[in-house]
Amino acid sequence: MGKRVVLIIQARMGSSRLPGKSMMDLAGAPLVGRILERVKRCSRIDDTVLAIPDTEKDAVLKSLGDQYGITVFAGSENDLVERYYQAALRSKADIVGRLPADNATPEPSEIDRIVDHHLSLGRPGFSSNLSVIDNSGYPDGIGAEMFDFSLLAEARERNPDSRRREHVHLNFYDYGIGQPVDAKWCPISTVKCPAEFRRPDLVLDVNTQAQYEFMRKLYEYLYPRNPKFHITDIIRWYDEVYCRASG
Repeated sequence: MGKRVVLIIQARMGSSRLPGKSMMDLAGAPLVGRILERVKRCSRIDDTVLAIPDTEKDAVLKSLGDQYGITVFAGSENDLVERYYQAALRSKADIVGRLPADNATPEPSEIDRIVDHHLSLGRPGFSSNLSVIDNSGYPDGIGAEMFDFSLLAEARERNPDSRRREHVHLNFYDYGIGQPVDAKWCPISTVKCPAEFRRPDLVLDVNTQAQYEFMRKLYEYLYPRNPKFHITDIIRWYDEVYCRASG
């Protein structure tokens, strides 16, 4: 039997930089709803879990997950390692995918690409095309991270540091300095971005009001024309419409 791959999307209403962003409107649906809509088109994911804090203010996200037919797990608000571990344990994941809910334009084919790559390695580790690793050329925010459940379980036991408990990837890889945490324990791997959308300058996160306004314009333009718009459509809009109008 093959390994079970579970994509876990972390979301909350209490974002410190942009509170309530998970439910902000993008072309007529909440931001998290648009993410769920897109990842449903992945073909290499066995299950998707929306992992939220177990708080009253986050109950709206539970309702949203139910509306989209997505499994919802409610756990620790600030200990993301524990939230991921419990969600992965409950969903019987062998391979855990991580997708933050501030990445509003995940590309299904690129998530499938990193899944296939990770499975092909034949050993535990951490693989990512969520952002640039080793000059991979990826736009920031269209892929995902993949790591073995066994490593997540080990990280849960070995790293009590509060910052690492809050930021799952810091147990494996630090994007800020471009370095693995412990390459012998957890090898790091990536794939090269296809040439037609190799744009590491492009940031597709929603962490601030300005980034939300950018994403709102993106969705208002692209979604009515094609609800399944591709990263190449985003790049064309950015270069030919957004930048031209902005400058």
